[in-house]
Amino acid sequence: MRSARVSRRGLLGGGGVAVVGVAGGFAAGRAGAGESEATTVESYAFRGEHQAGIVTPAQDRLHFAALDVTTDSREELVALLQEWTEAAERMTRGEDAGPEGAVGGSYLLPPDDTGEAIGLPASGLTVTFGLGPGLFRDAGGRDRFGIADRQPEALRDLPHFPGDALDPRRSGGDLCIQACAQDPQVAVHAVRNLVRIAFGRVSVRWSQLGFGRTSTTSTSQDTPRNLFGFKDGTANVKAEEPEALAEHVWVGPDDDPAAGWLAGGSYLAARRINMTIEVWDRQPLGDQEAFIGRTKGTGAPLSGGSEHTEPDFEMPGSNDTTVIAPDAHVRVVHPDMHSGARMLRRGYNFVDGSNDLGGLDAGLFFIAFVRDPRTGFIPVQNAMAKQDSLMEYLRFTGSALFAVPPGVGEGEYVGQTLLG
Repeated sequence: MRSARVSRRGLLGGGGVAVVGVAGGFAAGRAGAGESEATTVESYAFRGEHQAGIVTPAQDRLHFAALDVTTDSREELVALLQEWTEAAERMTRGEDAGPEGAVGGSYLLPPDDTGEAIGLPASGLTVTFGLGPGLFRDAGGRDRFGIADRQPEALRDLPHFPGDALDPRRSGGDLCIQACAQDPQVAVHAVRNLVRIAFGRVSVRWSQLGFGRTSTTSTSQDTPRNLFGFKDGTANVKAEEPEALAEHVWVGPDDDPAAGWLAGGSYLAARRINMTIEVWDRQPLGDQEAFIGRTKGTGAPLSGGSEHTEPDFEMPGSNDTTVIAPDAHVRVVHPDMHSGARMLRRGYNFVDGSNDLGGLDAGLFFIAFVRDPRTGFIPVQNAMAKQDSLMEYLRFTGSALFAVPPGVGEGEYVGQTLLG
């Protein structure tokens, strides 16, 4: 018996979003067991000018995985990316990862879908792929796939910033998969099946689950809060700012002569930031707000106004300093302090149990998309590491950088501009 599926290919067409109401049976493409409630489901097209999962309204859940390529065959790498493209497109439509599905194939063969998403809608799933520096040159400098001469100049391992306490088991990677959805099981299902498809050609280097988005990527979304209890990402680049996206997020065709294949793509910088929550929770409210430079309730800058009021960094305060302290987080990372550089943040909270001291292993899995990490990310991180008073409560334990290829058209696969 096959799992019933309702294809939304026609509904998506060339647009970005399909909203489908289904009464009876089940919603959005997977067979349900006795469900009868009408359900509204949102799904996003996998194909387009840019990869989904960047300017897409940030979903609530994340499963991120970094992988190392274990094959030296260019043909196997291309075949993998083709298979991933097909499977990702199916899953973002709310279908099983493979054509036979979790229960539709032979009883004598393993299913081509793992089945934990049977009965679940697409849940706004997006799957975004990235390519790490090691894909172009491995640790020994080998050009395994004949693409070293096409490595972008900006695609290098991120530097070791002051104060970093990086775990190599949580850093780097040849490839990355970012799966975001409103349902955590849908996001985990996507990564699980893509890793299953890649068996024998890649190995998982590290992965991270996230919940409670910590930024907005659309003006339709309210600003969320991080685990310190403050609104985060107020000044984020938004989908409704095409000029800002072109300037700060999308790679231009003339940015790098060796990497014209990346035009329309972006760079993904990932940083795993542990928060010393128990210490933070014992700080007075006034000190917490001074460290951030914003009020905890409304998110307004300490210089006054509402959340989206531009901070006044020159407003005088007490003790011969400004109302917003020189080492306040909002000042240190503000675009005005970095020649106007902005980034599109897409991070998530995480709690990974407890550490050896009994405290929460928790914090922010920071993700930012930038046009050039050398100007849009690294200077901001350096300033934060050296000047930000918030660093007393943070530990950076993971770090990675990936080039995110442009979107794919019909009949194309992710990375085809590089490997095709």
